[in-house]
Amino acid sequence: GDPAGSGACTPTAPSADDAFAIERAPGSESVALARAVADRWIAEHPAESLPWDWGEGTVMLALVDLYRVTQHAPYRDYYRRYIDHHLEYGYEITTSDRCPPAVAALALHEETCAAPYGAIVDDALRYLDEEARRTEQGGISHLGVSPLFEPTLWVDSLFMFGNVLVRAGERSGDAPPLDEFSNQFKIFASLLQDEPGLFRHAYNWAAPQDPDVYWARGNAWVTAAGYEYLRVRAARGERDEAVAGALDRQVAAVLDAQDPDTGLWWTIMNRPGEIYLETSATALFAAGLARGLRHGFLDASVRPAIDLALAGVRSRIETDGSGRPVVTGISGPTSVGKLADYAAVELRDDISYGVGAVLLALVETSGL
Repeated sequence: GDPAGSGACTPTAPSADDAFAIERAPGSESVALARAVADRWIAEHPAESLPWDWGEGTVMLALVDLYRVTQHAPYRDYYRRYIDHHLEYGYEITTSDRCPPAVAALALHEETCAAPYGAIVDDALRYLDEEARRTEQGGISHLGVSPLFEPTLWVDSLFMFGNVLVRAGERSGDAPPLDEFSNQFKIFASLLQDEPGLFRHAYNWAAPQDPDVYWARGNAWVTAAGYEYLRVRAARGERDEAVAGALDRQVAAVLDAQDPDTGLWWTIMNRPGEIYLETSATALFAAGLARGLRHGFLDASVRPAIDLALAGVRSRIETDGSGRPVVTGISGPTSVGKLADYAAVELRDDISYGVGAVLLALVETSGL
């Protein structure tokens, strides 16, 4: 098989005539703000300085979409420099968290047909298909090839490897990557989704977890990735009732947990007032809900929650000394743990995945 479609490749660049661009209102104020946030990130973080990791991969994914809407070449040039740097110096795809940069490689391959970009996508798909360890149910272990721990599922994996599967399936027209996402989503839901609809952080992890603790960003990764997958299925004239049903249950609980005053979500969703309100989860929920609404999986009743979430995200964008927008209020990298462990994660500004989440939210909600 040829997962990246590199056998018969016609270079295809984003166009202002694409439905993707037109639907997302390139001239909107939301896209203008996304551009300002992206421009500051690019100015402050040289592409060649960034590691091959999930946070940086999330920024690159967001810039892929921003470039599709704007055709502003510096966004493509930035993720191309990032990918080219790692092609030169080497990269490893050995865990779920090392998969996200492959989405940028996929976009570059679509635009250029250059074989090295296709090879990165092939590496990611081969890792997911053949190399990652799996739980007894067949779930892809968050720690990938590591022999140090029993295979464990972490909820954020659904976004980290999920976007690669979904976009590779969309690009190639091949069902197997989409079928694998569906399979993984159902396994994760069966082991992590609780009765109210929210997802726990991890399954079969060595460290203790408190029951009844629902981490916002983890749930938001699921919402964003799940509706991205359903979007691609819908474009093929297909549905996935199991995934749509699990997301429906999750969204009902997500909407109930939104803070009505700020539009933000608490970092532990079902413990309002206990820790802090958090930016990256809110942005990812906004992006996921907007995708669900745009593609007909959610109805207009979610619109007020999306608007409120976006207002919350905007309230967290402050200006630096040069008047440029900085994303604030992002919880730091978060491991699985007890409630006190989540409380100990500090809020920070200008973190890669928080910036990427905000860009995705601004792009995905524009033109709705």
